[in-house]
Amino acid sequence: MRGVEVTATDGREDAALPDLLARIADGDSAAFAEFYDRTGDRVYGMVLRVLRDPGYSEETTQEVFLQVWRSADKFDPAAGSALSWLITLAHRRAVDRVRSEVAGDRRETTYSQATATISFDQVADAVEVREARERVINCLGSLTDIQRESVSLAYYRGLTYREVAEQLSVALPTIKSRIRDGLARLRECLGDRDV
Repeated sequence: MRGVEVTATDGREDAALPDLLARIADGDSAAFAEFYDRTGDRVYGMVLRVLRDPGYSEETTQEVFLQVWRSADKFDPAAGSALSWLITLAHRRAVDRVRSEVAGDRRETTYSQATATISFDQVADAVEVREARERVINCLGSLTDIQRESVSLAYYRGLTYREVAEQLSVALPTIKSRIRDGLARLRECLGDRDV
């Protein structure tokens, strides 16, 4: 396919299009070839503007001319020019192609989401994490308030021993003892599994 070319003779050539369509309706393949030669570039150019893909545009242009071959008898000169009729066919076909592609993408996405499976390992891992979290929370309840606060600041907020000591206004050795004792109690409660 060539790019869209517009010449000064297009008006005179357009006048011959209704006659060519009438001959195409009677099965005249030479008339169809001439019709294609006169209008192919314009149809392709319009379709390309809608689709923006040369490959799809070529296919769609072929579909348009196949439709012309099959339905040339439906052209009504009283309703408008032959070129307007052709360009309308082409535009509708291009828009249908866009809609079809969008619908296909949507169907594919919906199908992919609907058929996506979560592997057993992911489910099992999530259950294990939830159970471990519940065990730790229960065991934290067995600590004294001072131990729980010290351990929480160190392990859940990520503070260093020195920062925990400053936060609680307690001497550093005291904080180390509280955290060590708290962890020993957690280890005992958890059975040495998660600490």
